Amino acid sequence: MTALTLSTAGAATLRADALVVGVAKSGKTLVVAPGAEAVDKAFDGRLAAVLETLGASGAEGEATKLPAPAGLKAPVVLAVGLGAAPEDGESFGAETLRRAAGTAARTLTGSKKAGFALPIATADDASAIAEGALLGAYAYTAYKAAPDAKADKDAKKPLAEVALLGTKPRDKAHKAAAERAQAVAEEINRARDLINQPPNDLTPAAFAAVAQAAGKEHGLKVQVLDEKALAKGGYGGILGVGVGSVNPPRLVRIAYTHPKAEKTLALVGKGITYDSGGISLKPAGHNETMKCDMSGAAAVFSAVVAAARLGLEVNVTGWLALAENMPSGSATRPGDVLSMYSGKTVEVLNTDAEGRLVLADAITRASEEHPDAIVDVATLTGAMVLALGDRTFGIMANDDDYRTAIHEIAEEVGEQSWPMPLPADLRKTMDSPTADMANMGVRMGGGLVAGLFLQEFVGEGITWAHLDIAGPAFHEGAPYGYTPKGGTGSSVRTLVKLAERTAAGEL
Repeated sequence: MTALTLSTAGAATLRADALVVGVAKSGKTLVVAPGAEAVDKAFDGRLAAVLETLGASGAEGEATKLPAPAGLKAPVVLAVGLGAAPEDGESFGAETLRRAAGTAARTLTGSKKAGFALPIATADDASAIAEGALLGAYAYTAYKAAPDAKADKDAKKPLAEVALLGTKPRDKAHKAAAERAQAVAEEINRARDLINQPPNDLTPAAFAAVAQAAGKEHGLKVQVLDEKALAKGGYGGILGVGVGSVNPPRLVRIAYTHPKAEKTLALVGKGITYDSGGISLKPAGHNETMKCDMSGAAAVFSAVVAAARLGLEVNVTGWLALAENMPSGSATRPGDVLSMYSGKTVEVLNTDAEGRLVLADAITRASEEHPDAIVDVATLTGAMVLALGDRTFGIMANDDDYRTAIHEIAEEVGEQSWPMPLPADLRKTMDSPTADMANMGVRMGGGLVAGLFLQEFVGEGITWAHLDIAGPAFHEGAPYGYTPKGGTGSSVRTLVKLAERTAAGEL
């Protein structure tokens, strides 16, 4: 894991492999952002002019390396684009700083230490830069062959240390901001590791074991229901999905409690460790990345651990509904009827609509503890990706104000989201002549239909929201900002901030 320090050194005297500065566009002119004054001075005030000569424009996502002049201890200066310069009296947005720091950290792969001299006006700016740098330095290498000694000498490893310049290391707010950023970033990266882990190793039982180990480390209460306990308890949804696999399902309860907590937040995560579609088999081209179908459970798990590490004054309970959806002679068939934990019966019309089945059982179980709110997170529908693209998650809820609050929180922490409706007229499309309801409705608006299905299992009087992260959970393109290729850890920041707001009594 990349180390984070609040440096007392100035940019000119810091001994590091590189110094990171920001540049922005002011009209047609390139300007050096605050925080880089000492670096600009070493260039005799001509840093912007030199960068323009090299083709730099200041656009977001741009990174330009140049050798450092005399007067700087670091041998390299890396200028990252911040986009348009803010108006007078305003500062750069947190997400702009977060992405720029992530771009810099990715660009400096192979470096041991970098000083980040980006604009820091507040402790929140320091937090955003730290978070972006730590997330940008992420790499998943667990399954890479160990290189030989000579190759290892030249191998490019993630940036080893991030030194934030321009902070106040002895200031309580700056120290707290850095500590929070490190805890959240590490938990996001924990979620990324789980999402990226191959499904032949991350089975439901293996995921449950990871949760148990984290419970011991962070003082969390962990309960695991195996297939026998699930059968005894009547969890027909989870069992119905997992029955076709040789790797049996699990339901994990992982709970953080605080003695001063006045509210309880229940988080429910879809944890399909591999989704073949079951008997309704996915076609080639749609199943190669389906190890990511447990991203919701990974996000919930990491958010609970983050809440514990931050010592939030709120009780946070995570429910990880873990199963592997496989075709076999014992698998659930289209047309089968499952008896859910709630007592409802569900006709399975499509075994590839399995996420809602495991979530339904977990939501029902979470409701029995009467939390103040339930939020479920899932890579639930391709329909949501078609609606919102691959960088934005959808938010549905049984309370418009709560949906709005989550949307605002997501935007605040830099996660793109959009509020979605739950049209009552779509509910009847899930009517079944055989069972209480079917697991499918009309195709158009499929993401909304899935939300309506889940709403059926929420306990009476409980505020509930559903996050469909099918788009942003797994990034298949080239890395950008602090977002890597592969698992992203989508929604962890939103869930942590939601827990903080709940602890503060704001929700």
